[in-house]
Amino acid sequence: MKKLFFFLLSLILFVSCNGQRREGASTEIVLETTLGDIHIALFDDTPRHRDNIIQNIRNGEYDGVTFHRVIRNFMIQTGDPATRPGAEPVDTTLQPERIPAEIVYPKYFHQRGFVGAARDGDDENPQRMSDKFQFYIITGKICSDADLDGYEMAREEREAQFLFDHLCDKNKAEIDALRAARQPRKLSDRLESLLDEARMTVSENPPLTYTKSQRSTYRSKGGAPWLDGEYTVFGEVVEGMAVVEKIQKIKTDANDVPKVEIRIIKAYIR
Repeated sequence: MKKLFFFLLSLILFVSCNGQRREGASTEIVLETTLGDIHIALFDDTPRHRDNIIQNIRNGEYDGVTFHRVIRNFMIQTGDPATRPGAEPVDTTLQPERIPAEIVYPKYFHQRGFVGAARDGDDENPQRMSDKFQFYIITGKICSDADLDGYEMAREEREAQFLFDHLCDKNKAEIDALRAARQPRKLSDRLESLLDEARMTVSENPPLTYTKSQRSTYRSKGGAPWLDGEYTVFGEVVEGMAVVEKIQKIKTDANDVPKVEIRIIKAYIR
């Protein structure tokens, strides 16, 4: 297949799967899967993730791995070395290898066809560091403005709850004293005032809002906006979304594992 780079313009301009040119992607990788090839351009302004994926490919880490998690209208996930034939069982007592987060938001968001790094949850991974190997490709769904408004509100409420918990810890002595004095009305009023303070603070400094351009993309092309700002997006499918679509339509079990095994035969750098 012909390369998607237009050398007359620049070595860092390419045509995306959405038919748009995007700057800042000088490396293209290919996942040769059992259902066809997927070409991914890696973003240069997420250099740790770009270099990590390149090194993993050079080490043959992705040759033979499966697409082990597939959720229709959301994403397909792969890259786990434990899914390779003959792989050693994973020692769950060891700390997983991680890459520091490179969340370049709002420039990169979870629109259809974009590639992000999987990671552990916030409780065990508050810095939102990425898994060294696993990544996902967004298929997503079309979102209305009402959907996006709902995601913004839910995020604000979550941030307000986090701040409220922090304020309660900060005022623990006072709260404990009201409980010990058995003054439920005063206790209730104090907790309510802390919650109001938390909500006001968050409303004045929203954790995340969708730009006009993002809203247009999510309405027309779809994606997974509820992930924005929380995971590193480091690449984009530039060829092979039809293959991604085939994979996401495979039937899965209760754990989102495909019932028909789909593997990356070989991954290489163009």
